[in-house]
Amino acid sequence: MGMPLELNTMIVTKGRETRIEENRFVLEKEGYRLYPIDIPIDVRKTIESDTNGTAVIKKVEWQENRTWLTYQLISLNSTN
Repeated sequence: MGMPLELNTMIVTKGRETRIEENRFVLEKEGYRLYPIDIPIDVRKTIESDTNGTAVIKKVEWQENRTWLTYQLISLNSTN
């Protein structure tokens, strides 16, 4: 029996991210997910929403059917 993996090309926060430094965040997702590391990708609140900004993922951790992302926001889209 293999480990189910989901490949993600954007960060979808659903408002659940936690700020750990000025522009660095941690986000916990259900399941095991693959993300590109060290390249800029979109950050969105939901899959359908407009891009909130761009981030670079610094660390991905897998444990107990969960994925933790540590990412750095490198640009923020204004909401107006």
